[in-house]
Amino acid sequence: MKKRINVIEIISLIVLMLLPSVLFTNTAHADDNDDLAGATGFTYRVHFPDNQMEDNIGYYKLKMAKGQEQTINVTLTNPSEEKLTVNVGLNGAVTNQNGVIEYGDSDIENDESLKFDFADIVTGPEFVDLEAGETKTLELQIKMPETGIEGVIAGGIQLMKVNQEDNISDEGGSRIINQYAYVIAMLLQESEGKLTPNLKLNQVFAGQSNYRNAIFVDFSNIIPAFLNNMTVETQINAKGNDTVLYERKQTAMRMAPNSFIQFPISMNGERMVSGTYVANILITSGDQKWAWTEEFEITQEDADKFNERDVGLVQEKGLNWQLIALIVGAVLLIIGMIFGIMTYLRKKKQQKELEEKKVNKKKKASQSKGKKRLLGE
Repeated sequence: MKKRINVIEIISLIVLMLLPSVLFTNTAHADDNDDLAGATGFTYRVHFPDNQMEDNIGYYKLKMAKGQEQTINVTLTNPSEEKLTVNVGLNGAVTNQNGVIEYGDSDIENDESLKFDFADIVTGPEFVDLEAGETKTLELQIKMPETGIEGVIAGGIQLMKVNQEDNISDEGGSRIINQYAYVIAMLLQESEGKLTPNLKLNQVFAGQSNYRNAIFVDFSNIIPAFLNNMTVETQINAKGNDTVLYERKQTAMRMAPNSFIQFPISMNGERMVSGTYVANILITSGDQKWAWTEEFEITQEDADKFNERDVGLVQEKGLNWQLIALIVGAVLLIIGMIFGIMTYLRKKKQQKELEEKKVNKKKKASQSKGKKRLLGE
């Protein structure tokens, strides 16, 4: 099997904030980050405003009002002897396929139920330049919607030194890039009232996870509130057959407010077969329960496409008639050349033998005349 990827980029995010269910220290001081400054190149310090709703946590949890505008400050320090630039990323919270909430940079799109994107509510500079030994204040502006909100707007502030070429290593023929960043969570809410969770099933479809065949259950948390301690159980069977083909159960999952998850069920290295299937899905969180039975189809086109791309499958390739024709043609050409050479050599040998016979005949004739002359004398 050919190696498809020659360059592997592994982005390691050092998350120096904990999610809303975990306690942290009262303030994230620059001294707390000194041991990591060598990797990130800088340190930071969070300054909590008066409307911070909880103490002893390492992230922002702010009580806001409808239409309120506020500026928050994060102190950045460059302890090195070289100038550096810090990239500032402002990202809405999303949920990855493992049921883990991501506050940093992500390729996951927003869910359709999201009304107010964190990146539109919180704004600031894209970069901060720090001279050697310099300390500078990063100012971020918050502008709450004029209409007011229910629940929570969740996101994160990602701080990462640009151009981290010093963290490149070559191992086993692969180029590994380790990029380090700080991520600080931020939760914005106008009230402390709790919302009842609600999930919506979007679709079930065939696809691939890590270049291997899988079935995906796509569902959304359509409420602006966190969903914690979630268990997802799924079973896949062919329509009209109760035999379970594929199944998966995962516990201790979480979902960000107004986010979706595409939950993969592995096909265990098997080839994908076209047909109509049924997914039985059960999701629980505390005393909340959601159950769906969803019919879906795998087309022959999709099955062929994903089987061809599945790196774990030994492809069953048919006869390549074009290659066979080329090989047969080459063999016939070689046979023809050999036959032609042999025919040429044989004719040349025959001609040589004929000439030698003529020469010998002339010699014999000449010798016979000489003998007759001698006898006549």
